[in-house]
Amino acid sequence: MVKKLKAMADKKSAGAAGLFDSALAGSVKDSAQQIWLAGMGAFAKAQAEGKQVFEALVKEGVALQKKTQSVAEEKLGDVTTRMTSMADDVSVKAGKQWDRLESIFEETAKAMKKLGVPSAKDVQALVDRVDALAAQVASRARTATKKTAAKAPAKKAAAKRAPRKAA
Repeated sequence: MVKKLKAMADKKSAGAAGLFDSALAGSVKDSAQQIWLAGMGAFAKAQAEGKQVFEALVKEGVALQKKTQSVAEEKLGDVTTRMTSMADDVSVKAGKQWDRLESIFEETAKAMKKLGVPSAKDVQALVDRVDALAAQVASRARTATKKTAAKAPAKKAAAKRAPRKAA
């Protein structure tokens, strides 16, 4: 098929149409050259303006980043304020509950005192007193044991010296 098209093109170029075809080819050649030159001009313009466009995009990016940071900081400030407020509320509620619990303990202590239930201090004082008494008893028991032990050999010696009575 390529051979047929080539043959047809050769026949046309040989005839009167050949003159017309060469004018058409020149026109296509001129158009192609203009397209090429337009592309080269666009490339040169893009290269020249490319730096300016890039710098403009960087400026827009910086502005957008600043805006985003300010919005984020504002939101962070709002969250911080809310969390501080919540923490303060919880602290106040906990303080109230602690005060309430303390008053309950105080009322319980008063009621136990009215009923005659000894306090922890009273019980500790009794424990200390019992310990002191136990120490005194132990000390006297040791002293008595030593005296008894010392008297026992003396009694045995006296009993040996004294004659036994006959029954």
